[in-house]
Amino acid sequence: MSLGHVAIIGFGAIARDLIDILRAQDTAPEQITVLVRPGREVEVQSDLGTRACVTSEIAALLTTRPDVVVECAGHGAVASFGASVLASGTDLIVASVGALADADLAASLEEAARRSGAQCVVPSGAIGGIDALGAARLSGLIDVRYTGTKPPGAWAGTPAEEACDLSGLTTPFTFFEGTAREAAQRYPKNANVAATLALAGLGMDATTVHLVADPGATENVHSFNVTSQALDFSMRLVGKPSPLNPKTSRSTVYSIARAVLNRRAAIAI
Repeated sequence: MSLGHVAIIGFGAIARDLIDILRAQDTAPEQITVLVRPGREVEVQSDLGTRACVTSEIAALLTTRPDVVVECAGHGAVASFGASVLASGTDLIVASVGALADADLAASLEEAARRSGAQCVVPSGAIGGIDALGAARLSGLIDVRYTGTKPPGAWAGTPAEEACDLSGLTTPFTFFEGTAREAAQRYPKNANVAATLALAGLGMDATTVHLVADPGATENVHSFNVTSQALDFSMRLVGKPSPLNPKTSRSTVYSIARAVLNRRAAIAI
């Protein structure tokens, strides 16, 4: 069964890979439409060729009645377009999960989804074990602690540069300790995992986060510990950096693709 019409907001590293992954499936979408910033239409359409259609107008996109919209463009895109997508009755898959650290934005998305009957889907992204964490939450969570470790270069252009000399590090340096909400708001392109764990677990203000720049690291390492009434567990995942954007684990796009594919799967896991 075809995936129907899939719309994608943004055309960065994740969106580029997602289009190729979906088109390679037996259930490839009948149509893919990409929403880009005004002025980029010709450039992006030339890049995509016949693989997808391009528009810069959210109203025009929603008029085509996509089966699902996938946000791949950052926190600003969630704020600008998320509620409109959900209000139209269209399901929304959010890659920039950290945007939901804004309590007002999260509330507006929830309200739009409830009114229209659409669903805002948060994929696991670069992390695993979300199913176990969500189940443990029902039993009563006691503690959730996350540590995100990346090469210094992956933290370039973030407030980490104010805490240390990234290029001069010779040993691992923890430059941030705080809550998932603080991490997601200060490091919007690097802390989506922390936000995902918070949403599945104890919430934005009770989930503890440590962010580390490690000059010995060549990959993005996500580790977390969970204590609950039902089970205690730890996970450590080593994500390969996206070749197009070292701030992003490559596994993120495969998690998003899985969320899209599961919508039409006869047996969904």
